[in-house]
Amino acid sequence: MLKDLSKEELKELESSLRREYEALKAEGLKLDISRGKPSKEQLDLSMDLFTVLTPLSDMISEDGFDTRNYGCLTGILEAKKLLADLLDTKPENVIVFGGSSLNVMYDTVSKAMIHGIMGSTPWCRLPVVKFLCPVPGYDRHFSVTESFGIEMVNVPMTDDGPDMDLVEKLVSEDGSVKGIWCVPKYSNPGGTVYSDETVRRFAALKPAAKDFRIFWDNAYNVHHLDVDRPREILNILEEAEKAGNPDIVYEFGSFSKITFPGSSISAMAASEANVADVTSVMKNQIIGHNKIAMLMHARYLKDKAGILNHMRKHAAILKPKFDIVEETLTEELGGLGIGTWSHPEGGYFVSFNTLPGLAKKVVGMMKEAGVTMTGAGATYPYKKDPEDSNIRIAPSYATVEELKKAIRIFALVVKLSSAEALLDR
Repeated sequence: MLKDLSKEELKELESSLRREYEALKAEGLKLDISRGKPSKEQLDLSMDLFTVLTPLSDMISEDGFDTRNYGCLTGILEAKKLLADLLDTKPENVIVFGGSSLNVMYDTVSKAMIHGIMGSTPWCRLPVVKFLCPVPGYDRHFSVTESFGIEMVNVPMTDDGPDMDLVEKLVSEDGSVKGIWCVPKYSNPGGTVYSDETVRRFAALKPAAKDFRIFWDNAYNVHHLDVDRPREILNILEEAEKAGNPDIVYEFGSFSKITFPGSSISAMAASEANVADVTSVMKNQIIGHNKIAMLMHARYLKDKAGILNHMRKHAAILKPKFDIVEETLTEELGGLGIGTWSHPEGGYFVSFNTLPGLAKKVVGMMKEAGVTMTGAGATYPYKKDPEDSNIRIAPSYATVEELKKAIRIFALVVKLSSAEALLDR
């Protein structure tokens, strides 16, 4: 443990680490582990998507729709089937959208603000609208609600998902609480998988607001690092129906990190009543999304087995990178008592916690050394981490050699900043 060293030993260590750090700064490195973007090798996996349709292809969907034309508001049948396979639901529950589920989530909040949900008062006419935000969480979720002036309330994450005692209390007692962000499987950034009990408690919520919705962003449902040993969660739509709460959830997903980010197809899955409500507004916004992209994905990936076979190829690229992070952090920081980190079985991130008060310093020192990371505080609403300790590591985009170097520099910076902090204390 670093804290067990004498002051003289700490000073000697700090001096040695400082020399090493200054030498690294002089190298002029330019590395990036800031965002969870697929690497070039992952993008190359989907290039055959462009071969499934040719100028002479049959462009007619299963339900007889000419995908080259206007129409088909909720998506062609085979795309609904494919996205239902992705989200483990039924095609009739699915609305197919364009390339980004984030855009669908933004649109959903926007429509609730302007039009309301199922006849409820539009949120923009209410004095206060609140959203619950499990933390640490996904920064882009928080930027959506912040952009609308929605008040965000932190809910701590546990090993089983959000603190459900607190969620139940806030949702049942406060009618201004209109929603909660959730990444239920391999969560961003901690890799948490919601337990069965957590899913059932979500499904059985008794909100004070009849227009309360769970925003269930199932972004990583098939993003296993070991496809042969996947983690599974209960189906929230089924559990909500069992609990007599069929309309309480909007589920989201896409093929963005399966084929091409921003150029794939996405979906909302919801109850029959929710689908009717969403499309009643959507019909005034668009005649139909990119049905040719829908047809391409359906013919290329085909079904759940096709999706999982494709994800096996992604895992072969991603798992060695996550192994590098785990092995390096364990080797360099294990047993020192100056940091803890998540051990995800899927998804795109590793969540790291420094000693309190050091996250901003570490990220700043990493930037000085030529390594770009996600900003400290980004995993909390308003970018305000109360402990200033959480840092998100994104291993996917860098090459293996770049990642090895970046994580070793990260471990060095954590040790150096921790030694300095312990000396100050």
